Amino acid sequence: MRRLAEIPQDVPAVFAERFNSGDPEALAEIYEDGTVFVAEPGSPLTGREAYEANAAFMALGLPITVRPRQVYSTGDLALLIVDWVIEGTGPDGAPAHIEGTATDVARRGPDGRWRYAIDNVFGVRATAG
Repeated sequence: MRRLAEIPQDVPAVFAERFNSGDPEALAEIYEDGTVFVAEPGSPLTGREAYEANAAFMALGLPITVRPRQVYSTGDLALLIVDWVIEGTGPDGAPAHIEGTATDVARRGPDGRWRYAIDNVFGVRATAG
């Protein structure tokens, strides 16, 4: 399995590889402690809730494809705008298609590797209400 990203542009590819592995523990390694995970607009999660929300996406058993649109970095911080698609036949036999454009913040850790600090899965989608 691919090591954690050494440059911010590689964070989405590392995420996709680990997501597609089906191993939630491997995926969790690309998040720093205290990461904010936004699985639904307006509903930020941290800790165990964030882990479980991400694992729920993985539990679909479908691959994710990512396409970084923009990456801007300064020092140890980076903003990533990433188009993504989860698509295939779901566990119930029905076709599934979920897509979005994430707005994410990654940070370089003391080990020189980049991890998500904020993973806003549907970053540009408006909140309901």
